[in-house]
Amino acid sequence: MTGPVPPPALLPARQRLLGQHHFRAVYQRGRRAAGQWMTVVMLLRRLPLRRGEAVPDGPRLGVSVSKDHGGAVRRNKLKRLLRESFRLEQHRLPPTADLVLIPRQRSEDFPLAAMRSELVQLVQRAAAQKGEDRRRPQRP
Repeated sequence: MTGPVPPPALLPARQRLLGQHHFRAVYQRGRRAAGQWMTVVMLLRRLPLRRGEAVPDGPRLGVSVSKDHGGAVRRNKLKRLLRESFRLEQHRLPPTADLVLIPRQRSEDFPLAAMRSELVQLVQRAAAQKGEDRRRPQRP
């Protein structure tokens, strides 16, 4: 007899950046921090008001892996590792953060433990950058 089956480790749609406009906003106005394994681009979003109070849905993730990283199998593995790092560390990330993770060019395999710790460090570094997020000037 086996124990209970854990639920699948998936990121629901509310935790993903789904459209090109989301990625573009993060790239244009977000803060960047680069490490040994990845580059993080982070944009803190404004919260919508629900019944008079702001309710964060939690951090959201986008992944960008270029073809320079190799074939589809390697790119998909990198995406899985980046998503798993985010999934396991999301409780330590700002709840209003929109993140785009970009892996660095490396010939060796990417260790999950190192990626997890670096993700948290890079988000903290990006959050600590002086000044506001890079925003477009407001139109009159």
